[in-house]
Amino acid sequence: MTIPLDGIFNLWNVFLLVLVRVSGMFFLSPIFGRRNIPNYFKAGFCLIMTIVIANSVRIPDLTPYTSLASYVFLIGKEFLVGVTMGFISYMFFAAIYVAGHMIDTQIGFGMVNVFDPLTNVQIPITADFYAILATLFMLVTDSHHLLIKAVADSYDVLPPGGAQFSGGVVRQLVEMFYQTLIIGFKIAAPITAAILIADVALGIIAKAMPQMNVFMLGMPLKIIIGFIVILITLAAFKGMVNVILEGTYRNIYDFLRNAGGT
Repeated sequence: MTIPLDGIFNLWNVFLLVLVRVSGMFFLSPIFGRRNIPNYFKAGFCLIMTIVIANSVRIPDLTPYTSLASYVFLIGKEFLVGVTMGFISYMFFAAIYVAGHMIDTQIGFGMVNVFDPLTNVQIPITADFYAILATLFMLVTDSHHLLIKAVADSYDVLPPGGAQFSGGVVRQLVEMFYQTLIIGFKIAAPITAAILIADVALGIIAKAMPQMNVFMLGMPLKIIIGFIVILITLAAFKGMVNVILEGTYRNIYDFLRNAGGT
C-alpha cells in the first residue's frame, strides 16, 4: 500500500493558504476582529472556517513556488489579500467614527471620550453610540454572515496565488477614503446643520441683548438640540448603515476582481 504523499502535501498547502487569508480577513473585520473577543475564540473560528473552505477550494498550481522564499512570498501575498479585505470592511465602518467626531465637536462633547476595544483608542461618546447601534443592526439582520460568505466566495473570484496588486487596487483604496469621508459627512449633516442654525440664532440674541450670557446659554442648548436631532434621525441612520454594508461588500468583490486582473 502506497501513501499518496503528493496529495497530502497539496492538501496541506491549500489549508495553509486558506488559513492565512481567513485569518487576515477576520483580524481587521468590524465584528470578528474586536479586541474584547478572546484570542482563542478567534483562532478556533478561523480554524473551523479554514477546514470548511479548504475542502471546496481547487488545488492551485504551486510548481512556480518550489523554493522556500517563493512559497513564503505566496503566503505573504495571501495574507495581504485577507488583510486588505478586512481593511475594506473596517474602512466603511470607520465612517461612523468620522461622523461621531464631527457631531461631538459641534455639540460640545469633543473632550468626552470612551475606550473602544476594537481600535484600542479613545473615541468620542457619540461615535461609540453610533458604532454600537450599527453593530447591533448587523447582528440582528445577520449581515455579518455576508463577511463569511465573502471570504468563501473570494476563492472563486481570486484563486490562491492569483493576486496582482496593480494600480486598480491602489485607485480603489484611495477612492474608499473619499467615500468614507462622504458617508461620515452625510451622517453628521443634520446635527451639524441644526447646531449651525443654533449658533446663528445665539449670535443674533447676543447682538440684540448684550447683557445676556450667551456662552452659558449656548452650551446646554447645543447639547439639547444635538440629542433631539440624533433621536429624530435614528430611523435615517438605519438606512445609512445599509449603505455602508452594501458599499463594504461591493468594494470587497471589486477588490478581488481588480487584484485578479478582471
